[in-house]
Amino acid sequence: MSANFLIGLREGLEAAMIVVLLLAYVARTGRRQLVPRIWAGVGLAVAVSIGFGALLTFGPRGLTFQAQEAIGGSLSIAAVALVTWMVFWMARTSRTLGSDLRGKIDKVADGAAWGLVAVAALAVGREGLETALFLWAAAQSAGQSSSPLLGAVLGLAAAAGLGYLLHRGALRVNLAKFFTWTGAALIMVAGGVLAYGVHDLQEAGLLPGLHSLAFDVTAAVPPSSWYGTLLKGTLNFSPATTWLEATVWVLYVTPVMALYLRSYRRSLRRTPGETAAVAAPSASAAA
Repeated sequence: MSANFLIGLREGLEAAMIVVLLLAYVARTGRRQLVPRIWAGVGLAVAVSIGFGALLTFGPRGLTFQAQEAIGGSLSIAAVALVTWMVFWMARTSRTLGSDLRGKIDKVADGAAWGLVAVAALAVGREGLETALFLWAAAQSAGQSSSPLLGAVLGLAAAAGLGYLLHRGALRVNLAKFFTWTGAALIMVAGGVLAYGVHDLQEAGLLPGLHSLAFDVTAAVPPSSWYGTLLKGTLNFSPATTWLEATVWVLYVTPVMALYLRSYRRSLRRTPGETAAVAAPSASAAA
């Protein structure tokens, strides 16, 4: 549940920050008549994301066990690739996110009404689709339970609350540090989702080694115990892990975390002005 809360909080705050930037810019440039278009785009993005999540949840039903495992494993791996790209993209483009969005508004503000709707829908929709896919993969790896969904909803609600406070200028958040540390945590979560995706493909018969275990600590860490549930919910830790799962986890987490931390160290060498701009773009825009 806590891992899904983190996913919902981070992705929700990214989307909220985009909406805050859009609203702040149209307000400061005297274009308040464009606000309904922004909310229409946000509503469209939310509807598409919910529909995509429903398709992922109910679409595979009725298929054979092997087909369900093959689809689940493939989508889990796709989700890991997507969230990995998202983490590095956010670290790379956070400095120019506000100016990019403002440039898009300027291009469509005096054009057709659907132009700004498309800007808001695409900007927020990308976050929504990423969230739906990754949450579905995380929920699959945790088993069929309402806990992953509850954690995600709480995370999204917290992100919406923070977004509102940022928009009102009542809160200043060091977004650079927030996205840095949650990015590192998401890499660990993604490693577990990737390992579980590989396990699904092993159960589908598409990958070998299903019964070749690297370790089995089920006796020490029962899946039904509170600490087993905690490890499963946060890191997707499996007490009985195959050699292929363990190998894939190490080959993913080690280089990706190293590259991510190197990019973080590079960001520390930015000038103070650049760092401040990243730290609280939403709050400064809404002031």
